[in-house]
Amino acid sequence: MRPSVRGVLLDHDERLILFRRTVPGRARYWSVPGGHVEPGDGTLEDTLHRELREELGATVRAVTPLVTVSYPWRGEVKTQHVFGCRLVSMDPELRDGPEFDDPSRGLYEVERVPLEQSEIFARKLIPEAVAGYLSASITALPRLIG
Repeated sequence: MRPSVRGVLLDHDERLILFRRTVPGRARYWSVPGGHVEPGDGTLEDTLHRELREELGATVRAVTPLVTVSYPWRGEVKTQHVFGCRLVSMDPELRDGPEFDDPSRGLYEVERVPLEQSEIFARKLIPEAVAGYLSASITALPRLIG
């Protein structure tokens, strides 16, 4: 299974940027932006920059490795490399990933939430391994991310 990256992205006001996902046939959930490593990606950080451009129209700085999580998924083990980063700019008009070409994939709505543990607990944030890291580390994130 191809590894994935996730971007714990802080905006200028120290808020966390999440996706609120509404997918037909599923309960609403939230996720941290990111995606799978593609063959043309040079490094995990290159994958992160590509995914944030595609999904958010975003550019970032201060990319910082935070944690790598692995968990069972569809009979295999999924590995996600979680990076912290700071938002430089975001233009939703530039979003162009495959997520937006197929209506069956549902909605990717951007939410900015305060860096508070209660905000993580108030949402069904997946994957659970990333949610667990965020809930345990939420107050330290501004210090951990350059």
